[in-house]
Amino acid sequence: MKQVLQDMAKGGNTIVEAPVPQVTKNHLVINTATTLISAGTERMLVGFGKSNLVEKALAQPDKVKMVLEKVKTDGLMTTVDAVKSKLAQPLPLGYCNVGVVNSVGNGADSFKVGDRVVSNGPHADVVRVAKNLVAKIPDNVTDEEASFTVVGSIGLQGIRLANPTMGECFVVTGVGLIGLLTVQMLRAQGCRVLAIDFEQSKLDLAKQFGAETCNPGLGEDPVAAGIAFSRGHGVDGVIITASTKSNDPVTQAARMSRKRGRIILVGVIGLELNRADFYEKELTFQVSCSYGPGRYDPSYEEQGNDYPLAFVRWTEQRNFEAILDMMAGGQLDVRPLIDHRFKFEDASKAYELLTTDKSALGILLQFSSEESSRHETTLKLQEPLKYKANDPVVGFIGAGNYASRMLIPAFKEAGARLHSISTSGGINGVIHGEKAGFSEATTDTQSMIENESINTIAIVTRHNSHAYFVQQALKAGKNVFVEKPLAITHEELNSLKSVYEDAIKKDNAPKLMVGFNRRFSPQVQKMKSLLEPIKEPKSFIMTMNAGSIPSDHWTQDYAVGGGRIIGEACHFIDLMRFLAGTEIVSVQARRMGDTNSVDITEDKAAIILGFADGSFGTIHYLANGAANFPKERVEVFAAGGTLQLDNFIKLKGFSWKGFNKLNLWKQDKGQNACSAAFIDSISKGTQAPIPASEIFEVAKVTIDIAEQLRLQQ
Repeated sequence: MKQVLQDMAKGGNTIVEAPVPQVTKNHLVINTATTLISAGTERMLVGFGKSNLVEKALAQPDKVKMVLEKVKTDGLMTTVDAVKSKLAQPLPLGYCNVGVVNSVGNGADSFKVGDRVVSNGPHADVVRVAKNLVAKIPDNVTDEEASFTVVGSIGLQGIRLANPTMGECFVVTGVGLIGLLTVQMLRAQGCRVLAIDFEQSKLDLAKQFGAETCNPGLGEDPVAAGIAFSRGHGVDGVIITASTKSNDPVTQAARMSRKRGRIILVGVIGLELNRADFYEKELTFQVSCSYGPGRYDPSYEEQGNDYPLAFVRWTEQRNFEAILDMMAGGQLDVRPLIDHRFKFEDASKAYELLTTDKSALGILLQFSSEESSRHETTLKLQEPLKYKANDPVVGFIGAGNYASRMLIPAFKEAGARLHSISTSGGINGVIHGEKAGFSEATTDTQSMIENESINTIAIVTRHNSHAYFVQQALKAGKNVFVEKPLAITHEELNSLKSVYEDAIKKDNAPKLMVGFNRRFSPQVQKMKSLLEPIKEPKSFIMTMNAGSIPSDHWTQDYAVGGGRIIGEACHFIDLMRFLAGTEIVSVQARRMGDTNSVDITEDKAAIILGFADGSFGTIHYLANGAANFPKERVEVFAAGGTLQLDNFIKLKGFSWKGFNKLNLWKQDKGQNACSAAFIDSISKGTQAPIPASEIFEVAKVTIDIAEQLRLQQ
């Protein structure tokens, strides 16, 4: 498959070739025929990509604030690396896709192979899209016409919020692509429409669709035009589909509206509102959210759960269908909006036109890829390296943020031979695979696991897949590195342990490693050496100022992420186990009590661990603290001395004989050392860096804690 990506660091766009995405539950894989470039949104993204760092910062002041807060807690160099990494992530462009269904995932059986459909898929010759973001195309609607469905639904949702009635007078401010579609839909509902724009060519189209017009660029006064258009009463409603930093559109909308008029913002504008304008008329102002109900709701978009029609009549998908019905019935004519057509291979020319010609509206990309090239599951990135007998030859499953920023570079630096990288979507594997020097990218994970050239599998996927992939890799005789957690239920853990015990009975038994990197950080290693001579029990206090994560984030979902105790607090359970140096013999935990004011309470908890030598410690995992307070603090009290580690940057000793401090210039949580220890154990044939008994012990204790917390009230 091939896809258009935007470089957000330096600007420019490219067509990238990648393996075809896997079909997954509640999703469809679609062969693309036509896509529409969204003139407003994509022009803005391309412009942002081409801007310099200062311009990017000025455009996103909220992001600058987050960066400054991160500098305070994580240090300057760590923050700089994170920002560079974020900007280095190319962005898929496009969300108006038309094609033919190639394969159907479980749960998406309302569609079948061969259906002609519209979706919010990107500019790619093969796309994978959730079923609730797909709609079937009527026979009498062409592919080119159908490609306007998604942008049309954005305008339609704005109209639904405005709730126009027949005979009312409405203003559409900004008649670009969405604005012109909005004009037609308002006219179809029996409304009189006034179109406002600075470009006469767009106003001429609006007039063709039945609107009256006003051009401020020619000196015409929008407020006076609106009052006159409403016969002196003030307009019933204004739908703003403009894109500008100016506050003028909303100010003008308020001043031309009648008492209790409605103003709906669909576009992106300045929002410094004058209270008097709204107060005196009791105006309603509302911001429209994209295609309609369901947008940005993971339950609807990702998991395929529809809203009951009787209670939510118009969802994203049903808005798509309504637009298509209007096209089929002749109430919505998009043909006059098509002004340019490009072959997909010439997408760069289309984007050059987009940025140089502000009057461009309907720019279509046409696809004619060979069928065979659309469905390759494995893509060679470079010639395979020559491997020695003991080389750690690695296949990665997953190429998300942590894998690409931390783990892959750490494995490479440690001397791992990067063979294959597997992702379900394909494109991330190619992006990060080429950058890191992998030999191939694939979406066929099982074939990669079974590849005889590969002796090591690294798993960096969502938590509910860890146990499954670990078992598959162990059964194939591979060494395994799995990013925490090892498993999210006792059933998974017991099954995995059984598979591991069978695997180590064989010759060349594979190694199992979990990414508990904090025990490998230089400051924790120093703490361990300072504690070794002390034979009396120790006391630990560990604080994780974890920060809030929305309740609908996948990590909070017990079935997918396992919750944050299993997914994140396990790091500190392992760290305390390492520093104590003896097995955990008791577990107590308490979370915040149930309350209507807090959605998630499990991630505000205290965990007390007891150890076989009499040591004990408390882990405070808190998601309700200040962002500028240290994220991670470790304190050890023993034999009249105290060690305090803040954010893996500053380590200080209090009354500790022979030790005062160990501070770093850059945060080091041990990722590189952890990876190096694992890779070195494979190369030299030594024991795995963390004993398997400790790995399973920590996994069991972590799940025990999570279950204990969930039983509380």
